[in-house]
Amino acid sequence: QVQLVESGGGLVQPGGSLRLSCVVSGRIFSQYNMRWYRQAPRKERDLIASINILNSTSYSDSVKGQFTISRDNRKNAVYLQMNSLKPEDTAVYYCQGRWRDYEWWGQGTQVTVSS
Repeated sequence: QVQLVESGGGLVQPGGSLRLSCVVSGRIFSQYNMRWYRQAPRKERDLIASINILNSTSYSDSVKGQFTISRDNRKNAVYLQMNSLKPEDTAVYYCQGRWRDYEWWGQGTQVTVSS
């Protein structure tokens, strides 16, 4: 069973930065397409960033130019660098791994942007 464990969330002031990490168990991480989602209170879970096995990335309009997704296949990890954070970025952030017809989710990490 593939497991994903996120970390790096917390409380940050507006304008600050955080780097989320997601470490993935499994022997073929390099073949997984990886995504970050977020879910704000009383809202749906939204896809915000993705990176494929060729390191091609894409972003939602809401985070483009503000967040950066990256991966390190040696460490079985995917990252989300979040800069210039705003209160509206407050949400639970989830990573997802996808391979063929399979997908796996992490447990989520809370990010709160507040002064």
